[in-house]
Amino acid sequence: MSNSIEKAAQRLEQLRQAGAQMPTAVAQPSPAVSMNEAQTLAPPEIAPTVADAPARPRPVSAPVGSKVVQLDFDRLTSSGFVTPNAPRSMVADQFRVIKRPLIDNATGKGASVVQNGNLIMVTSSMPGEGKSFTAVNLALSMAMEMDYTVMLVDADVARPSIMKVLGLPPGPGLLDLLVDDKLEMSQVLLRTNIDNLTLLPSGSPHARATELLASAAMTDLVDDMGKRYSDRIIIFDSPPLLLTTESRVLATHMGQIVMVVQAEKTLQSQVKHALSTIESCPVKLMVLNQARSTGQDAYGYGYGYGYGYGQRESLAEAEVQS
Repeated sequence: MSNSIEKAAQRLEQLRQAGAQMPTAVAQPSPAVSMNEAQTLAPPEIAPTVADAPARPRPVSAPVGSKVVQLDFDRLTSSGFVTPNAPRSMVADQFRVIKRPLIDNATGKGASVVQNGNLIMVTSSMPGEGKSFTAVNLALSMAMEMDYTVMLVDADVARPSIMKVLGLPPGPGLLDLLVDDKLEMSQVLLRTNIDNLTLLPSGSPHARATELLASAAMTDLVDDMGKRYSDRIIIFDSPPLLLTTESRVLATHMGQIVMVVQAEKTLQSQVKHALSTIESCPVKLMVLNQARSTGQDAYGYGYGYGYGYGQRESLAEAEVQS
């Protein structure tokens, strides 16, 4: 090692004598560092990069949005219901007439502003007059509009039929929301293959279903629905007015009521009595079901707006009788 150093020094001396330009200063070696100082000056431990760090499992979040169900349009059409892309029919045309004033009132385009106009209750005096058939057809017809979304609520909790009529299995819904305040609407609401239509089933059977419908929880829920979904038309299929008192309580929160009357069956006294129980509702629309129509203009019944619909032959196939 010393021989190499001596040879290098001799070479530098030879270069200097030969006139070569040499640096004026030579870098000095760093002074020795003690062990303690070395520990102090040692660079901090470098954290592993993202690529080096072990992969952590990503938490799986719950699915967002409501469940999607498929409506069988062919089945519904054959049962007398209005469906998208179905051939034009008298029932479809008559529901266009029936829904127009309801939509106008719901969207503030009527003759006067109707409070809670987007909340519509479909009912009847007694069971078997076709109120559920009317509620479903109204919802389907309104959902075919370009600018409006519709929610159909099965509020006839004692005798629910909407899901059966639509060919869907029963599931959680209205009653579950009333008994479980932690349950979210989106968890029980059903989206359909009609973009503008959602469904709220009656829910799980409950021993006190009718009492729940008349409870303060139901009042709060309806008020919340009216405010939260103010841009949506909400149709309630309610119990008959003369069979229970729950529908009368529900009626106090509605902006519009459609009362279905079966032709040649419902007594005039029953109709008048039923109407007297919903006097507080600002708008009441009468629909005459299974009327024997003899012409295009045979819509009259004589109460409220007085629209009727359908020929007995075309409505006889409907599965809904309540």
